[in-house]
Amino acid sequence: MQKYVISISRQFGSLGRPIAKKLAELLEIEYYDRDIVEKASKVHNIPLKEASNLEESAKYLFMSFPLGSGTTATQDALFKTESEMIKKLAVKESCIIVGRCADAILEDCDHLIRIFIYAPYEDRIVNCVNDLGMDTKAAKRMIRDVDKARDAYHMRYAGYLPNDMNHMDLMVNSATLGVDMTARLLAEVVRDKFS
Repeated sequence: MQKYVISISRQFGSLGRPIAKKLAELLEIEYYDRDIVEKASKVHNIPLKEASNLEESAKYLFMSFPLGSGTTATQDALFKTESEMIKKLAVKESCIIVGRCADAILEDCDHLIRIFIYAPYEDRIVNCVNDLGMDTKAAKRMIRDVDKARDAYHMRYAGYLPNDMNHMDLMVNSATLGVDMTARLLAEVVRDKFS
C-alpha cells in the first residue's frame, strides 16, 4: 500500500476517538491526538491544561481580544507549532490524526482522506453516559460546550466548520454500526483507496 494520512474530525460523544484508535489498530498505523497538543505545549513551555484550554476557548478569544494580544498570540503560536508537527507526520508515515484541523492543514496532501464522524444527539448522550460515566445533565452540557468550542476552533483556523461536507471525503454516522463495525468499514475504504 502507498503512504496515506487519515484526518478525523468528530462530534463530541460520537465515539470518534475510539473509532480512530480501532482504525489505527486495524490498519497497523500510528494514531495521533492529544499527544500533538502535549508536544506543542512543551515547545512553548505551557502547561498541557493551559494549552488544552486555549484550544477550547477559540471562539471567546477570537471575539473578545484584539489580534496580537498575549492570549490570542499564544493560541496562534500553538496552532502554528501543531500545524508544523502535523505536516511532518504526513510526510513521515501513514497515520491517523484526530482533530487539530488536520483536514485543513493537509488540504494539499494528495494522500489524505478526510473523515467526519457524527451521531444523532440522543445517541451521543447515551455514549457520554455509558462510555464516559457522565450523568445526563453533564453529558448535554459537554456536548453543547465541546461542539461549540470545536466549531469555533475549526472556523478560526480552517475557515469552515468541521462538518462542512465540501471539505470532507467521508461522513459517517457512528450510531449505525458502532465502534468496531465503523472502524472495519473505514479500514476497507482506506485499503481500497490506497492499495
